[in-house]
Amino acid sequence: MIYITGDMHGDIDRFSSRELRRLKKGDTLIICGDFGFAWEGTSKEERLLKWIGKRRYNTLFVEGANDNLALLNSYPQVEWQGGKIREISGRLRLICRGEVLEIEGKKIFAFGGGAAEYEITDSPNQEGGELPSPQEIENARRNLEGVDYKVDYIVTHKPSSKIRQFLMLGADSADILDTFLNEVREKCKYTRWFFGSIHKNKRIPPNEMAVFTAVVPVDGDL
Repeated sequence: MIYITGDMHGDIDRFSSRELRRLKKGDTLIICGDFGFAWEGTSKEERLLKWIGKRRYNTLFVEGANDNLALLNSYPQVEWQGGKIREISGRLRLICRGEVLEIEGKKIFAFGGGAAEYEITDSPNQEGGELPSPQEIENARRNLEGVDYKVDYIVTHKPSSKIRQFLMLGADSADILDTFLNEVREKCKYTRWFFGSIHKNKRIPPNEMAVFTAVVPVDGDL
């Protein structure tokens, strides 16, 4: 089973929640950005990352607006489940921007990152957010073209600006990520789109879902 949850910001207690304790061997958890456990590169952090990587389920995440991208990019990049990931520790992996993975027969398009100014959070750590490069956007387009713009699920940190406007969070910006996510929303066929940046558990009909503390099966509901 594939599950989705939202920003963790380095809160290790989230892994002890009843919702995560029910995950079984072979399950997959995907975190929608702001993972937060790889921030300073200390030995204490490495021990935590190793502990997370030893969970019986796979833990995947995309970058948020408050992640140490330089540190994350120092981990080795390899092919996994049809796309590129960075191996953090054991079964803990970062999904590279714009990749399409196939997990349990489902195609998942992932694109992390986003400018920190869009973050709806009380966290004091507002540095570390980064917009994608044109090369990352083009790589994502090629990967989507490779699956005829048809995926089962989309996982991002930010929602598209059209969804932010629907949620009355403001959508008058037009940076490179806004433009690309709106393009994906218009061109791509998908069953559900999950995102984490607004720090709410909320379904937006017909097929978008904001996740934060909830742990949601990809085919389930809040």
